[in-house]
Amino acid sequence: MTSTKEFHTTLNEATSYIKKQIDFQPTIGIILGTGLGSLVDGIDMVGTVDYDKIPHFPVSTVESHAGRLLFGTIKGKKVVCMQGRFHFYEGYSFKQIAFPVQVMKSLGMETLIVSNAAGGMNPNFVAGDIMLIKDHINFFPGNPLIGPNDNNWGDRFPDMYEVYNQGYIKMAKEVAAEQKLRLQEGVYVGLTGPCLETAAEYRMFRGFGADAVGMSTVPEVIAAHHQHNKILAFSIITDMGLPDNMHPCSLDDVIGTASRTEPKLRDLIAGCVERM
Repeated sequence: MTSTKEFHTTLNEATSYIKKQIDFQPTIGIILGTGLGSLVDGIDMVGTVDYDKIPHFPVSTVESHAGRLLFGTIKGKKVVCMQGRFHFYEGYSFKQIAFPVQVMKSLGMETLIVSNAAGGMNPNFVAGDIMLIKDHINFFPGNPLIGPNDNNWGDRFPDMYEVYNQGYIKMAKEVAAEQKLRLQEGVYVGLTGPCLETAAEYRMFRGFGADAVGMSTVPEVIAAHHQHNKILAFSIITDMGLPDNMHPCSLDDVIGTASRTEPKLRDLIAGCVERM
């Protein structure tokens, strides 16, 4: 069990290293999901730091996750972007998954924008849709907040009311309408992976009220909400999990669909950042 002193020691060591590499204070953090690495094309780059150089930082092991922090501006706003994230199925603990979000907070982040690739379960969705996440279901076997808590960093029992900022949700819908973008909205359920779901599981989660399913996002969002960040999140629906109409799905399929939809999400995120 990590003590609050150990937490701040590791956090300070990671943050200090990054600050020595680049003098930059971002207010917006962005996490890029599977197949979404080229969203960085919209960033006016100032500098980069590789994950494997940062003390205590995890390292991405999944295809399409480059493994570096990117610093720059979008529409004049200072951002730090995680080009590659971490997953429970890679063998990381929930605290390790949450650590980069805490580092970004320590660097100055006030708002977190999260993107992911997800399987759609809502029959009104199609592969290639973008879903605005309005809420989530934590189906992971744990939580990054388990263990000692520093009340100065975040509440011991954070209220999960309005985890996804309602003002940002309204803004994203307005931006999508201006861009003539079809934007879905729904509930995301987070699972461990790495296998995809069975037909029976899709049917169960749809019955729970979930619209899309994935293997990330929830631990990072919990950590960001705990530390009082505003959150905006999107899923690219890369495949459909309709229990009565199942088809084989591969990682290449997921990455391919994400890559084709990526330019639309890039423009949507840029439009949202401009208004933040």
